[in-house]
Amino acid sequence: MQLFRPGANTIAAVVIAAIGAVPVLAVGLSYEVMRSPYVTNQNITRNQPVPFSHEHHVSGLGLDCRYCHTSVEKARFAGIPPTEICMTCHSQIWTNAQMLAPVRESLAKNQPMAWERVHRLPGYVYFDHSVHVAKGVGCTTCHGDVGGMRLMRQAAPLTMQWCLDCHRSPERYLRPREAVFNPNWQEPKNQAEIGPKLAAGYHINTDHLTDCTICHR
Repeated sequence: MQLFRPGANTIAAVVIAAIGAVPVLAVGLSYEVMRSPYVTNQNITRNQPVPFSHEHHVSGLGLDCRYCHTSVEKARFAGIPPTEICMTCHSQIWTNAQMLAPVRESLAKNQPMAWERVHRLPGYVYFDHSVHVAKGVGCTTCHGDVGGMRLMRQAAPLTMQWCLDCHRSPERYLRPREAVFNPNWQEPKNQAEIGPKLAAGYHINTDHLTDCTICHR
């Protein structure tokens, strides 16, 4: 007496294959989701109380990054510009622009602007702007073509893998200190030659740059 139909072998083979394939596919799918902008927020533009244009202020007017981000060379955080910095100019120009009403209100009420943070790292990640700047890592290396952004967005994924790639081979991303804040700096053709020299000059030792305690303290 036949217990199984002729197609049972095929069904059994498919089930066995699925048992092995589904976990692999699930891991692969999870990995892709974790790398996607849905999770990393890469290229996401956030709503701000004022549509501040880096393209206009950096490329158009030539403002230095440090004019607004005053603590970038000496602290972990680059700093969000206080309203007083905005009003240095806008008490003289565009004084009645409706777009800048939140800035004027912030000054009148002596309350900081509620800027929406664009670049966010988890609380368990330690990052120090001043260290990277001092070691020749330019603003655009991490933040992208800021001078071309009408509205600020996160250009890089800011994932652990992305950080580790730089920590393993920092010479690929280094530039002279005088070019760190240059929004138009382009990697020279001989970066492979000058990168190691800059790393040596900055006393960058990669032996422990990928240790857990470098970023998780």
